[in-house]
Amino acid sequence: MGQVVIASRLSDGRVVFLRASADAVRPVEWVLELDAAEVAAGDERAAELLALGEADAETHQSVIDVYRIDVEEVDGCLRPTRFRERIRCCGPTVRPDLGKQAVRGGHADVSL
Repeated sequence: MGQVVIASRLSDGRVVFLRASADAVRPVEWVLELDAAEVAAGDERAAELLALGEADAETHQSVIDVYRIDVEEVDGCLRPTRFRERIRCCGPTVRPDLGKQAVRGGHADVSL
């Protein structure tokens, strides 16, 4: 199990995930897909990523609500371990034809 940093993008409210960048000016990139996020294998790296995300949020003010979530790999894809984050990442649970799961052909798993 690993951890990723999650936030909400201010411009449109979309859920975004942190991916560290080699760019010295802006060492953080916010991506829309969970599978594109950087996964921290240990608590030390997870804390570093969280600090990077919080600093980017304060400096660039493009995201809010920066925090870490636990993820696991299931069938080659990352999936949040908590149900709340599964809903945030995938979309509504009652209409699989809407949200991110519709883009993925209804295959996003928000079940426990």
